[in-house]
Amino acid sequence: MGIEIERKFLVEGDAWRVGASPSRIVQGFLSRDPERIVRVRLRDGEAFLTIKGKGSGLARVEVEVAIPAEEARQLLPLCLPPLIEKTRHLVTWAGHLWEIDEFYGDNAGLVVAEVELATEDEIFERPPWLGQEVSEDFRYSNAALSERPWRDWRSDE
Repeated sequence: MGIEIERKFLVEGDAWRVGASPSRIVQGFLSRDPERIVRVRLRDGEAFLTIKGKGSGLARVEVEVAIPAEEARQLLPLCLPPLIEKTRHLVTWAGHLWEIDEFYGDNAGLVVAEVELATEDEIFERPPWLGQEVSEDFRYSNAALSERPWRDWRSDE
């Protein structure tokens, strides 16, 4: 079974865009329960079904399987509304691959960077465009953003 260890940060400015490789993502959630998140994702003609369990610290169980794109298109309407739409930009910085998500719709304006690590205490160089860490703030998870969009709570901070 796969274990995902990731750290998540808000992004400041646009310097990260230099050399970024973008792809468009549409995803929905069949379950947003933090104990068992079930996601359907369509990305540049490829599709995946992902199950994430509740973790401890920064680590959690994640199992992702490729599915036919047509099956994903059939599953997306079954997902809890609304769907998440974003562009994912891949950026390599100091030996780590960063996934920077630029959100649309009710989450427009939100830009979040994630890095997957081998261990929870792995040292990595922080790019200059990283802002506040939000790894342990569930509101920034895609599942939570699909239920309570960023526009509805960002002014609370």
